[in-house]
Amino acid sequence: MAGAAAAVQDLSTAVTAPPEKYILKDGIGGFDLPMLEVPVIDLSLLNSSSPESEREFEKLKLAFSSCGYIQVVSSDIEESFLDEVHDAIKEFFSLPMEEKMKCARPKDHLDGYGNDNVLSENQTLDWNDRLYLGVKPETQRKLNVWPQNPTHFKTLLLEITSKLEKMNEILLTAMARSLKLQDEDCFIKQFGENPIVLSRFNMYPSCPRPGQVLGAKVHGDASGMTYLLQDKEVEGLQALKDGQWYKVPIVPNALLVNVGDQLEIMSNGIFKSPLHRVVTNRDKERITIALFFAPDATSEVGPAQGLIDDERPKLFNSVVDFSGTFFKAYQTEKRPIDLLRI
Repeated sequence: MAGAAAAVQDLSTAVTAPPEKYILKDGIGGFDLPMLEVPVIDLSLLNSSSPESEREFEKLKLAFSSCGYIQVVSSDIEESFLDEVHDAIKEFFSLPMEEKMKCARPKDHLDGYGNDNVLSENQTLDWNDRLYLGVKPETQRKLNVWPQNPTHFKTLLLEITSKLEKMNEILLTAMARSLKLQDEDCFIKQFGENPIVLSRFNMYPSCPRPGQVLGAKVHGDASGMTYLLQDKEVEGLQALKDGQWYKVPIVPNALLVNVGDQLEIMSNGIFKSPLHRVVTNRDKERITIALFFAPDATSEVGPAQGLIDDERPKLFNSVVDFSGTFFKAYQTEKRPIDLLRI
């Protein structure tokens, strides 16, 4: 793959031990971790004015201000549809390498099929292959690297994006409302006229040394909000809370939602963008789909004025195009959000 390491999917069947560049010197720590408590939120209740609705707002606020995660169920997104999306990307990763390489990411580009860009000899690589596709704005789509096989892939991606756009708007409004902000659209407005939606389809192959290799290194998301369709059968996502690593549970009919760095900035640090990582599995592959919603590249992102006062001063400087500097920082395991702290 241009500008990248060899396909991990091929390595997983060709080697008895991962190459040195994938191995963490200190390992990843123990596997016997507690399960993170992640509340399940019914999206329909956030659109009502019932007593149950108020309790749902409190659950949302508490979760996003502590662990940064919620599980969302919605009658508009049926489990059968989520299964169809998952099956389509599983079909893509099952194709012969020659077919997948038709979607290969060009050198120094983000969109397309590949894995880690190799930026230095000392870089520890992630044990995964992935397909990045920019979905919004439409003018930025690189359709030449969108899969033609399976044939319904594009239709499914556009459909799940449309459904999640509606969910994202409801959640952003609910988040502002939970903080008693007068302008309940204040977070939505910071996303600008042309919000970014980036999709990432992840294949984490089985790994002969799961105690020494990560599927994805420790990071926070550069997004405003992240929506993850987990593998229904194989765990792997872990989150850091109060200095302790936790396993993130799987809820088959739900989407896992987490706050990204830019929403932590907008909320003046009240909502937390969780540090997380993906571990590998000795025997099983794991496939997940993530959609990242971020402000457009020209929007200024900063703490909402209604969340700044004498008791809670402004915690972050404002920034334009936060995502633009994120990926280079990610490979060096530095948090770009920390550079904006006052």
